[in-house]
Amino acid sequence: MTATEPVLRAERTSGARWAMGAPVVCAPMAIEAAALRGRLGSARIVRTGVGPARAGVAAARLAAGGPRPVLVAGVAGALDPALRPGDVVVASEIRFTDFRAPVPIPTAGPLATALRRTGMTVHVGPVVSSPTVVDGVRRTELGREGSLAVDMESGWLAAAAAGGPFAVVRTIVDTPAAPLLRPGTAARGLTALRSLRRAAPALRDWLEVLGPREVVLAEPRSFCAGVERAIDIVDRALDRYGAPVYVRRQIVHNAHVVRRLTERGAVFVQELDEVPAGATTVLAAHGVAPAVRAEADERELSVIDATCPLVAKVHAEVKRHSGRGETVFLIGHSDHEEVEGTIGEAPEAVVVVENEAMAHTVTARDPGRVAYAMQTTLAVDEAERIAEVLRGRFPAISTPRRDDICYATTNRQRAIRAVAADVDLVIVVGSPNSSNSRRLAEVAGRSGTAAHLVDDVGEIDLAWLRGARRIGVSAGASAPPELVDEVVSCLSALGPVDVTTTTTGTEDIVFTLPKEVS
Repeated sequence: MTATEPVLRAERTSGARWAMGAPVVCAPMAIEAAALRGRLGSARIVRTGVGPARAGVAAARLAAGGPRPVLVAGVAGALDPALRPGDVVVASEIRFTDFRAPVPIPTAGPLATALRRTGMTVHVGPVVSSPTVVDGVRRTELGREGSLAVDMESGWLAAAAAGGPFAVVRTIVDTPAAPLLRPGTAARGLTALRSLRRAAPALRDWLEVLGPREVVLAEPRSFCAGVERAIDIVDRALDRYGAPVYVRRQIVHNAHVVRRLTERGAVFVQELDEVPAGATTVLAAHGVAPAVRAEADERELSVIDATCPLVAKVHAEVKRHSGRGETVFLIGHSDHEEVEGTIGEAPEAVVVVENEAMAHTVTARDPGRVAYAMQTTLAVDEAERIAEVLRGRFPAISTPRRDDICYATTNRQRAIRAVAADVDLVIVVGSPNSSNSRRLAEVAGRSGTAAHLVDDVGEIDLAWLRGARRIGVSAGASAPPELVDEVVSCLSALGPVDVTTTTTGTEDIVFTLPKEVS
């Protein structure tokens, strides 16, 4: 479950270095090239010509020089009726109007983030490349399939990169409501070209962070046993009882998990009074106060308890100590749901201690009858410093029989500490309301390394990557592992990458499911 060695192994999992040629910006039309010329640093701007035939010839010529960064920049027509002239579209993939496989573009998220900082309206999604102008019914059909815009070159220019970094940025000229060859096209064209010029600083940022890197993955990372159990409970409840299944608060603190379960039919509520009487209701992994369970009974809700067993252990400790008449110092954050639920076990006996300063000043009814417990998702080093102060002030204090901070939190912090010591930048994947994810970023930051918490790859700031050649990546216990895969894919799409794994322990914990869904 845990490991005491600082680092058990560092394993190379993928990646081989290869040389990249100089970056090229492909602009199909002369006016597009003119809008960008002199604004993209040392990147060469190539006018490729309009349409797939000319794009194919240009791509073959560029690809002959081997892998190189290629950025396609120009104008396009909107397929989504919500887009307006001058809006910017960053392609997450290129689709074709025939049966060819789409071309994924993993760096779309950070590039879009950089563009949004210019103040423009930016959309991320599929762009269709068509050999002919698309309009009428076909335009409507492509929009309904989820594509944002259409052009006549990007798909064929993808080959120019020859496996090197590739991106597509298009500004909107015409829309379904105002197609080409209608009055106002010239004015809309000028609007699109002005947006293209405004986009130049962000495009330059993308070009300047390209290059070889090493990505070091911290292991363990992502889902822990308690999170997997909680998510599985909701999935199984939906399978067994059908939608809707109500969930009090977020089942775990991750926006992507909540979104996926919502799409399946889960309904997330703040309090039980929002749940219809008798409905199937899941209590989230962070635990609840006894008063919440009593309310569920009064309303005859069909309750499935997804409380993490390690959180339940802390609840039991507080009940035991308070039952003996002891004051319980609860080390944690007073606004966290786990702490709120734990306080509910004995509100008259629990005193929350959030930091060392509070530990120096808190008092107890009887200093000889005190105990402490901890929120399970704290930073281990900070929590121990607080506990040390309490032990010094109250020599008779009762301590937890086993560490309250859960094994997953401890393991992930140990792993990120080992990684942060030897990288230029740490990226932690997790939602901002996830305590254990925030603590990971803080632990990494205390090593002296720049560290950032991101909900997903779209929140990566290109500026962080400038000069960062070794990047550590981890994820909080509530973050899906596929989000880490997307970060690695994005970094790999910015240049040749070696991926290694630094492992500080293994996890084999599995928690049983409640009888309602087992």
